Amino acid sequence: MRISGSTLVCGIVGDPVEHSMSPAMQNSAFSVTRLDYVYVPFRLSRGSARACTDAMREMGIRGLNVTVPHKVDIIPFLDWVDPRALRIGAVNTIVNDAGVLRGHNTDAAGFMRGLEGGGVDVRGMRVVVVGAGGASRAVTMALVDGGAAVTVLNRDAGRAAALAADVSRNADRAVDHGSLDEESLAVALRGASLLVNTTTVGMHPHTDASPVGAEHLRRDLTVCDIVYNPPETMLLRQARECGARAISGVEMLVGQGALAFELWTGVPAPVEVMRSAVREELARAAH
Repeated sequence: MRISGSTLVCGIVGDPVEHSMSPAMQNSAFSVTRLDYVYVPFRLSRGSARACTDAMREMGIRGLNVTVPHKVDIIPFLDWVDPRALRIGAVNTIVNDAGVLRGHNTDAAGFMRGLEGGGVDVRGMRVVVVGAGGASRAVTMALVDGGAAVTVLNRDAGRAAALAADVSRNADRAVDHGSLDEESLAVALRGASLLVNTTTVGMHPHTDASPVGAEHLRRDLTVCDIVYNPPETMLLRQARECGARAISGVEMLVGQGALAFELWTGVPAPVEVMRSAVREELARAAH
């Protein structure tokens, strides 16, 4: 990759960012499409959202991915925000059009791309979402918009109730909620066709943990885990062992990254190249 005075800069802002797979994924995409772009990580502490947007304008940074802890805080400092991102309440991608900063949320659509790639159509489906954090908000909104009936379960039942109420209000469709305990999980999964983990349980280095016991899984259930490191979590391994369909968090990562790439460049994303780059980087990090 040759970097010159005309190279357009994209990147990711968050704290931490050292673990991000996005630089490897996006730079591979820029390289194979022969675009004069480069993607770099920027560690940015909480409370620096205004400084970030000012720097984007002053330095002509073409685009940014936004991760924890800035997805909500950055919204007031943007010139325009996509209506879906406003409904979700979070921005994860910014495009700089000659100093006009436009915010998007590619997490929701990226998650749906991952499901569709796995052959899952959520229309009319009953879905259990585990977790009530920022990722759960995007996932739940995407599922509801896609026509699914969703139940959100979380160890802190109050957070599940708040998220469900917020999504219900913005989507004009009721979202169920409850505590993440054995009884509630068993009841919710009884009529469900899809289980989605949006928590960090099972993420490296705690790879022997799962948010849902194997006894709750069954052959006719599809299980999706948005954790991508490792690519096959304990939850997904248990799902495969009982004959269930398992969808890795790598798919959501690549899906949202591909959409961001297209927003910045106007060029179709080389999805297979991006997926391979993520898997190679994860394999390298594991050794």
